[in-house]
Amino acid sequence: MKRTVQAKTMSKPNKELKMLPLLFVSIALCIGGHFILQPNYQDSHIAEYALAALPFLMFAIVIIAIRIAIKADKEE
Repeated sequence: MKRTVQAKTMSKPNKELKMLPLLFVSIALCIGGHFILQPNYQDSHIAEYALAALPFLMFAIVIIAIRIAIKADKEE
């Protein structure tokens, strides 16, 4: 019986692994935001718009992660 239960759990992809790409994207956004804050990019309008968009992008990532978690919870 243990083998069938273990085989079922191993065949399903781990639900936490689905959120790893979201984590990596949010880490990249944080690092990119700190990089754009350097004095070299102070006069760039594109850098200003990119920094203004960062919170909205991170908020979208949070919404996507919540939807994935709700979907995974309903499947169980």
